[in-house]
Amino acid sequence: MIITEVGMRCRSVSTMAFTSVLLFICSIYSCYAQVPLLMWTSGGYVTRLSNMPHLAQPAAGQTVSGGQLASYLKSALSGAPHNVLLFLQDKLIMEDFTMYGGVFGNKQDSAFLTVESALQASSSPLVLPALDWSASHSILELFQGELGIPAVHINPNTLKEIKLNTSQPSLLAVHLPYSAGVQTKESLLKNDAIIGEVLNVFKSQDVPYTAVYTGLKPSRVIEETPVMAGRSVGRSLLQAPPQSSVKPPLVVNNTAGRPCILLWADTLLASYSGKQDDLAIHIFNGSADTAGSVCNETLSRLVINYQNVLDLRSLRLIFSMRKIFFPVSARNWSVVEQVVLEYDGQRAIFNASGGIYSPAEYSFHCQSVSSIQSPLLVPRSATDNANQWKLSFTDFQIQGFNVTGEDFSYASDCAGFFTPGIWMGLLTSLLMVFILTYGLHMIMQLRTMDRFDDPKGPAISVPQSE
Repeated sequence: MIITEVGMRCRSVSTMAFTSVLLFICSIYSCYAQVPLLMWTSGGYVTRLSNMPHLAQPAAGQTVSGGQLASYLKSALSGAPHNVLLFLQDKLIMEDFTMYGGVFGNKQDSAFLTVESALQASSSPLVLPALDWSASHSILELFQGELGIPAVHINPNTLKEIKLNTSQPSLLAVHLPYSAGVQTKESLLKNDAIIGEVLNVFKSQDVPYTAVYTGLKPSRVIEETPVMAGRSVGRSLLQAPPQSSVKPPLVVNNTAGRPCILLWADTLLASYSGKQDDLAIHIFNGSADTAGSVCNETLSRLVINYQNVLDLRSLRLIFSMRKIFFPVSARNWSVVEQVVLEYDGQRAIFNASGGIYSPAEYSFHCQSVSSIQSPLLVPRSATDNANQWKLSFTDFQIQGFNVTGEDFSYASDCAGFFTPGIWMGLLTSLLMVFILTYGLHMIMQLRTMDRFDDPKGPAISVPQSE
């Protein structure tokens, strides 16, 4: 009984270690654009995996390419059995192991009991959480090239009829289906049972083997697209992601015909003399008039011309940007110095250098740029014509330097680090710490009695002077 209990405890510790490794791996790797690869050998077969430098675990966030996978397999096969079992599932991601595996102690609900047991029994299992899924298609060809033999596709139902020859290498491929949706766990349970049946056949014939379990493609693919107009990836705390749009940004080319200024806004509301209009409607339909715009290495000036807007004969919306080097940060910054409105021979100038700035290599994004509430646009003086205007830009993004195409660079967002929610949490925490400190101070001031009355002896007399 003691030996049984010790064995059960060791098995429990091994299970916890395995599930912890899966959780840790899945937390540091992206589980959506790649497929995992698990490789192990038959129990009791000692390999040299731990002594091979090529099998060092990849760095966090690194995706194993096809060339790296070939190096892994070449090194592994130098010390592992050459009877290879390939379990190729239609689709697989690392998240399947956390969603349907026994990673939270519910081993009876795990869909990978056979795989987990095989990994624990192997002396040196290999786990590649992030394998380029395009390379998984060539894994069959990689093994055929390393072993120098063709692969044999087998049906698990007829596997018992196959007699294995231990004197020659063999490469057996087992195809496993995958069902998405509510039937995913059932599909994984059936595949795990098939893997167990195949492994039992090898064990019954006492044939050492090397097993590989992977997917031909991920079950879910999230493509990483470049930063498009209206899609900011800058700092945005407690802020809903901006809605995507199919409309392209406004692109201004330089004298060489290359893009040098990009502008995007969901709305550009302008109010004057009690009338309001959305200036964005007139510029993102491909017919914007940007005559007068200039751009060079240190100065960018975006000019948007309008006709018959807000009962005005002509209107020019001008964004003046300058590249400035700040010694404190030791880098160049792009600063929107002014937003100017020229209309019917008059000018209204808003200063914007106080809040609209970003590193010169990035674009600037802000969910709200306004001259009304929490203004980033401030009239130049109390007597300027800008006091007669009200501007409100929504989902505003602009880039005037280091433009490499018609897509924005990484966006530096205007959202402050300390949002109202963070300030509320900090103040509440400080209040609780103060109450706790005061309570501890009061407890430390308590004094216990140092003299006690003896009922059998004379009464204690304590002078008032003490």
